Amino acid sequence: MAGRPKIFNENQAIEKATEVFRNKGYDTASADELLTAMGIGKGSFYLAFKGGKQELYVKSIEQFSESFYKQLSEGIENAENEIEYIKQVFLSQAHSPDCEKERGCFLGNSLVQLSEKDMQIKKTSVKILKQLHHLFAKVIEKAQKNNQINTGENPEILAWHLTNLWNGIHITRRMENSSEILKSIIELNLKVLD
Repeated sequence: MAGRPKIFNENQAIEKATEVFRNKGYDTASADELLTAMGIGKGSFYLAFKGGKQELYVKSIEQFSESFYKQLSEGIENAENEIEYIKQVFLSQAHSPDCEKERGCFLGNSLVQLSEKDMQIKKTSVKILKQLHHLFAKVIEKAQKNNQINTGENPEILAWHLTNLWNGIHITRRMENSSEILKSIIELNLKVLD
């Protein structure tokens, strides 16, 4: 017998689990907390996520990153000035709410906390960060061709710089409360796009 059919929205359940993972981290998020947040029982959980908590976490990272990437790429696509849009996305990180500062970047956290413990999580996180890198590289190369930025630096290296900044600023903002200091750090790093 294949089991009972699913009677819950998997994407919504994963979204609720993501909040638990973001608040508690992978290791300290208990099965009971996840099930309560998702609003499902153990039977439904293991029917949908045969790999248990680890599979749920990977799906959580994937769903979160797809949503983030879609929002970012659509924002870039609709922007009058793509480079300025990227700069504003970074600068907005200096003014994130306190809870966001404490939690850091979900993707960055997954890479740092679990990459050595679980190769599937590492592969998923790396794939997502490389996707972000490729998006940055494409925008930078286009801006160079259109003379929107002066730098002749390799777009791939500049894109890695931005990816590194994305990861770094989420760690730094967990230690530094001053929005002005964070803004200054980000502005300094973004000068490579002038």
